Amino acid sequence: MSDLPPMNSVKRWLVTTNHKDVGILYITTSLFFLIFGGVLALLFRAHLWESGGMQFGGSTLLSNDQYYQSVSAHGLIMVFWFLSPIASGFANYFVPLQIGAKDLAFPRLNALSYWFYLFSGILMGISFFQGGTFAGGWTMYAPLNVPTYTPAIGATAGSNATILALTLFVVSITIGSVNFLVTMHRSRAEGLGLWNIPMFSWSWLLTIWMMLFAFAALLAALLLLSVDRLFLTQYFATDQGSSLLWAHLFWFFGHPEVYIVFFPALGIMFETFQTFCGRRLVGRKWVIIAMVLVAVQSFLVWMHHMFLSTINLPIKTLFMATTIGISLPFDLMVFALIYTMVKGRVRFTTPFLFSLGALVLFILGGITGVFLGAVVLDYEFRGTYWVVAHFHYVMVSGVTALFGGLYYWWPKISGKMYDERLGKLSFAVYFLGFNLLYFPMFLAWETPRRVFHYAESAQIYHQMATVGAFVLGAGVLLVFITLGKSFLSGPDAPDNPWTFSRTAEWAIPSPPPLENWPNRPSYASGRLEFVDDAPTATDGGVAHGATTTAESHEEEHADHASIWPLGIGAGTFVFFLGLSGITPYVFSFVESNIASDVGDFVSLASAPNQSIVYPILTALGLGLMGVTLFQFGREQFDAPEMAIAERWPFGGISNEKMGVWVFLASDVVVFGAAIGAYIFMRIHSGWGNWHLESITMAGLFNTYVLLTSSFTVILAHVMAERGNKKGLLGALSATVLLGFVFMGVKAFEYSSKFADNHYWFSGIEYSLYFVTTGLHALHVILGLLIAGFMIYRVVSIDAYLEDHMPVEYFGLYWHFVDIVWVFLFPLFYLM
Repeated sequence: MSDLPPMNSVKRWLVTTNHKDVGILYITTSLFFLIFGGVLALLFRAHLWESGGMQFGGSTLLSNDQYYQSVSAHGLIMVFWFLSPIASGFANYFVPLQIGAKDLAFPRLNALSYWFYLFSGILMGISFFQGGTFAGGWTMYAPLNVPTYTPAIGATAGSNATILALTLFVVSITIGSVNFLVTMHRSRAEGLGLWNIPMFSWSWLLTIWMMLFAFAALLAALLLLSVDRLFLTQYFATDQGSSLLWAHLFWFFGHPEVYIVFFPALGIMFETFQTFCGRRLVGRKWVIIAMVLVAVQSFLVWMHHMFLSTINLPIKTLFMATTIGISLPFDLMVFALIYTMVKGRVRFTTPFLFSLGALVLFILGGITGVFLGAVVLDYEFRGTYWVVAHFHYVMVSGVTALFGGLYYWWPKISGKMYDERLGKLSFAVYFLGFNLLYFPMFLAWETPRRVFHYAESAQIYHQMATVGAFVLGAGVLLVFITLGKSFLSGPDAPDNPWTFSRTAEWAIPSPPPLENWPNRPSYASGRLEFVDDAPTATDGGVAHGATTTAESHEEEHADHASIWPLGIGAGTFVFFLGLSGITPYVFSFVESNIASDVGDFVSLASAPNQSIVYPILTALGLGLMGVTLFQFGREQFDAPEMAIAERWPFGGISNEKMGVWVFLASDVVVFGAAIGAYIFMRIHSGWGNWHLESITMAGLFNTYVLLTSSFTVILAHVMAERGNKKGLLGALSATVLLGFVFMGVKAFEYSSKFADNHYWFSGIEYSLYFVTTGLHALHVILGLLIAGFMIYRVVSIDAYLEDHMPVEYFGLYWHFVDIVWVFLFPLFYLM
């Protein structure tokens, strides 16, 4: 399927891979989750009208469990399913336009990323109807994140579904990050160097680099938490450092997430300030350098969230210094925005008002955050409403700028202009409600967060905040009314409604055509031009740093539709929904095999009831995934690289090869977190007190097997280069055979441990062994499936004999899997 149905057809939105359509899907879906999370917030803010909960006829508005579920789900939905995805929507729509690309590098993966996002959100919504959603707070602190310590509200299929929904969401983010990184580094228009890309695109480039590594750490944490909840391992159900382990893993993601959320909003602020002040951003190059510094430093400050833990004071002092240090680049950015206003001629349009409001709110949020960066003050403020207020002044200031971006780009997306007076009214109500909601929380700072009991003296502040919540909700509703009215009856928008806009999206019609550009965009002359005929490699038309990837520069026809991303997303959703309810079956197995010394652990962790529906859904989901992935691989889908583009510093490799390398970089973090968890827990329990008995010869034999398989993969690549079909089939078959030998030996090891009554739930050392080696085994299985599909392609259509590069890409993945085993072997078999 390659033809794209019209926009008024439902089918279009189910099959589209076009970046603008996917951007619209992201934006509309994220706004739905804004409403979802906002309604939950209004619900528990109403509950907080009185200390102990608002009373109705002798009972409270919400029960204890319902309150905890509402607060937890609100935080998770807003942080994960609204803030990052709406920025992804803007980036999907406008980054290719700003850099001169026709689409993202991998359009089908872009669509797959969206469907994973949507189905993860649906799974999150369903969790409310599976006995109750997760209720342990959005930070999911251990040990309250496992049923062992919260049997009343934690041992539900809904709680499991929430964790699995987050896992699927992170997979979506990883796919999107790889796609954007390849696109932005290899598909910029001729003459458009990295230094000169627009500020929103710069902010997004740094955001996705942070996403790639931060979300990989979260993925590892969620995988460990999932096996604890589903299969009763003991990563976070033990007193041997589990709380610190979770805190390290979560906050290594959690603090960069603040900047992941705020950077796109900051990019919108830069764009709107330039447009509505009528001048270039003051100190642009220094602002870019400051953003790069923040992106790097964001991974060096996570431990300031752990000042109340048992970490020693020198380490805490070091992280206090890095926390204060990361605020300095932000000072430069704030002053750059202020001086841009001072030196320009400000026009107070709706987009500018939202951006200016965001700046004001962020300054207050940043100042109050400095308090939390000091160890002594953090001891006083941690866990109070001071943190809640500071957090929202930072995060929701980003939301404010994102609303400014929605107004700013609305004419380009919809082709309609909005009512400026109604837009300014929406800002006024929004800004008033925001401050009425969150500023009283600073005054009621002694209130413990996530509870609804507070001192009577703080009641007036909580009531003010509740009123502010409804005013803020009215402001958001006015935004929707303004844009809805515009869409239905607004005047047509010109191609460029803003006098001083500077970026390329304003140089084409509103809304843009399917292929974006009338001809090839080029900045070779120092300004945007549309070149009629792409020059050849010998006529001097390729700018310094640009490369050409085709002998003929005539653009191939690009496809824009595929049903299989939707199918893969649906299959994965069904599979995860089935997994959410399998804990009772695991419990039954555990109950019949455990030793008496872990009986209490299992009885507390047991889920309520078995339902045959969940195993059926699990099997059905696996089947759907298998069929749709197979069809995805078989589908002929053309997404040609730009013939002429700026590709520094990745000019020497293809889009696909860079994509594999970037994916493996994130996978390094996943395995690094899993191996780091092993080392952390072993040190915490005493390195020499380890009681895990491994079959050293089996591990040594498997090491030789995998290393040999690396040579057969290399041989397969050589055979493909030579066009030797039999040699290619033989080498790939040998690789598959060696992979099965490895898995057979691993199965023998596992069965030996089971025979000795050593299961994954028998103790922390066995949990670490089975999960870490199991994660590696899962990668081997995926590699075997890919190799099997490649053999099918060689046999059926003589694939890879003319284009041998896919064999090399598979080899990169397989070598990575082998290298990981080289680290696992000494850790689990020799030490």
